[in-house]
Amino acid sequence: MGKGSTGIAAVAALAALVLLGARCEAGALEPDGRPAARLSDGLWISRAALAALPTSGPAWEALVAQARLPIPRPDLSNQDDPSNVRVLARALVAVRTADEGMATSVRAALRRVRGTERRATALAVGRELVAYVVAADLVGLEDEERAAFEAWLRRVAAQSFQGRSLRTTHEDRPNNWGTHAGATRLAIAAYVDDRREIARAAYVFRGWLGEIDGWQGFAFGALDWQADPRRPQAVNPRGAVRAGHPIGGVLPDDQRRSGPFRWPPPKENYVYEALQGAVTQAVLLERLGYDPWKWGDSALRRAFEWLHEEARYPAEGDDTWLPHLVNRAYGTRFPAPVPSRPGKGMGFSDWTHGAPAPPSPH
Repeated sequence: MGKGSTGIAAVAALAALVLLGARCEAGALEPDGRPAARLSDGLWISRAALAALPTSGPAWEALVAQARLPIPRPDLSNQDDPSNVRVLARALVAVRTADEGMATSVRAALRRVRGTERRATALAVGRELVAYVVAADLVGLEDEERAAFEAWLRRVAAQSFQGRSLRTTHEDRPNNWGTHAGATRLAIAAYVDDRREIARAAYVFRGWLGEIDGWQGFAFGALDWQADPRRPQAVNPRGAVRAGHPIGGVLPDDQRRSGPFRWPPPKENYVYEALQGAVTQAVLLERLGYDPWKWGDSALRRAFEWLHEEARYPAEGDDTWLPHLVNRAYGTRFPAPVPSRPGKGMGFSDWTHGAPAPPSPH
């Protein structure tokens, strides 16, 4: 029997596995560096966890409202197309409510989106595709359809988009282009179970977060916000100071979009744009058994701390789904609106991850 016909119906039965799955959530790496095998399922969240989430309240109501919006023409070449997060919303609602009709509409969108990447940029594909991959994982596809979807994903992963592939963008651009490309690159690798590609993407992300044993091949732009222009980094290290002002946690290659260094620091939205892709990578890697929240001396936490404490710039608009994930990972209390708005590639974390978590070791 195909996965599509069993995925929705299995929700209730899987709920009994929550505790067992939780024991495997910590995950580890095998001696050869591959993600350890785990009993939990789901690229973003398990169906068992979804089965325990509420079907009332503002976060749920906002999710359902998104799921009911039309999806006229999914388009990976349009970096601002909201179809992707609407499809994701439908997948979440379909699995939680065992609505096979809504799941069928998700699968139809997954067929329609194929081929729309032909005139896309790497940024557009990086922003748009991750939500479709997660949606496919949630609702499940019949064997033949899954094989076709996987084959298409593998082609997209290797394809050049106006001179850049997802891989080269992830490994070259230390800003929002690279983080979004990395999120989709990683989602594809996880969905098709390409362990070598997962390990490579994790290695690149380690370097982006500041680990010296991670990838170091990024090409940086203007260095005005770097802690040390001779050794530029994607996230400034803890304790970094420039002209007497704290810049530890700054994302220099996106903060530079605000212009030369000055104080008080400008509220630069490109930083949150980069964090959308970075936080998505972190969640995907955590699901695969890694612990990216610790990497770079808790670099993602430090980035949010700088934005709140120095830039006085909490998440707004389509960035408001981010603090729910960061708070859950670190036990922090950054402002996290409910309902939140979905972002460029993912969203609805106020419902999926907004519940209080146990004290964090991070």
